[in-house]
Amino acid sequence: MNIKFRLAVMNFLEFAVWGAYLTCMGNYLGKAGMGELIPWFYAIQGIVSIFMPTLMGIVADKFIQPQRLLGICHLLAGAFMLGCWWLGMNNPTPDKTTFITLYTLSVAFYMPTIALANTTAFSILTRNGMDTVKDFPPIRVLGTVGFIATMWFVNCAVWNEGSFLFTLGENAFKFQYTYMQFFVSGLLSFVLFAYCFTLPECPLSKKEGKTSLVEAFGLNAFKLFKTKKMALFFIFSALLGMCLQVTNGYAGPYITSFKGSEIAEIANSFAANNATLLTSISQMSEALCILMIPFCLKKFGIKGVMLMSMFAWVFRFGFFGVGSPTMPGVVFFILSCVVYGVAFDFFNVSGGIFVDQECEPSIKASAQGLFMMMTNGVGATIGTLAAGAIINSFCSWKGDYLLGDWKTCWFIFAAFALVVGVSFALVFNPDKNKKG
Repeated sequence: MNIKFRLAVMNFLEFAVWGAYLTCMGNYLGKAGMGELIPWFYAIQGIVSIFMPTLMGIVADKFIQPQRLLGICHLLAGAFMLGCWWLGMNNPTPDKTTFITLYTLSVAFYMPTIALANTTAFSILTRNGMDTVKDFPPIRVLGTVGFIATMWFVNCAVWNEGSFLFTLGENAFKFQYTYMQFFVSGLLSFVLFAYCFTLPECPLSKKEGKTSLVEAFGLNAFKLFKTKKMALFFIFSALLGMCLQVTNGYAGPYITSFKGSEIAEIANSFAANNATLLTSISQMSEALCILMIPFCLKKFGIKGVMLMSMFAWVFRFGFFGVGSPTMPGVVFFILSCVVYGVAFDFFNVSGGIFVDQECEPSIKASAQGLFMMMTNGVGATIGTLAAGAIINSFCSWKGDYLLGDWKTCWFIFAAFALVVGVSFALVFNPDKNKKG
């Protein structure tokens, strides 16, 4: 079977697991009596990303081939995610401590798999004589397609007394509002666990001669901080990472909050009742933007591509601030979703390619883990908690809806992204003769 196709299937499943709950989890938490903990649920993803991707990257560099470790992590992540489903199914307001513990263990093993999937793809492509800059983006597109597929599934599937069906109408039992989103995620993790053990081998890189203590523990990826270019890259990766989970955590509750409007036209609007479906436009944009990355990296270099991402975040937040679920305001929601492709992909995917090109083979997995730590770990944790504090100061839960001054919140986030973008333009100057 074609190597690119097999890697595309891996990416499809990798992000389908995440798409099942990432953008709609807030809707369920609000109904399950955990609405005030939404920022913490997304911050947990960041907290575990501070150490787990780096730790698993070390293991993948030194002890277990990355494709096998990818499968093992999904087996554990899926098991704990099914535990969340089981708790929710048996109690409309599950015990918070037990639920959070199972969720934390699940994402602790899921978050490293994003970097491991990249490492696996880069390794297999390189061993087969392919160009990662040219050949990886089309493969990564299928990851976005997988994310969209499960977003649509949980938006339209309805769970009712042991059976499910599909509808675009109003229904309290839609997967996007219930514990069934965790079942979908856990089941797909099990599928990917089995699939990973069918992938080609990715032999470990063995170093000849003596090995230092730092190298023995796989910590030599941190030496990348000694280079000014890489140090600045990782620092701004963390700053930009502060934006990553804001809309994942709050776009759904924000758009759904319009259902609490006293104006019937707004409360009954398609957008307000299908937040997950609407925000999936973001992932459609992702799919198209990934295909633009090889051209943009060659044409503009890593700095230009990162700047595009940073200013796209300004528009992502700003359009949410001026939008509404009815015409013409819904156009701004759609525009926000369209620019998300540039905001997310031109940072995450291009960054992963850049890191792969800038480090030696013996630390590639560790370096991907380090990039993941700075973005989805340090950056996302601080950003999610800060965003939660801002939103909780301007908005509050009233029944099933988070209502308040959302406009001010989105403009604050847009201003932050603008400051980061301008600062990056002024201080980051990679080698001008080496693009991407």
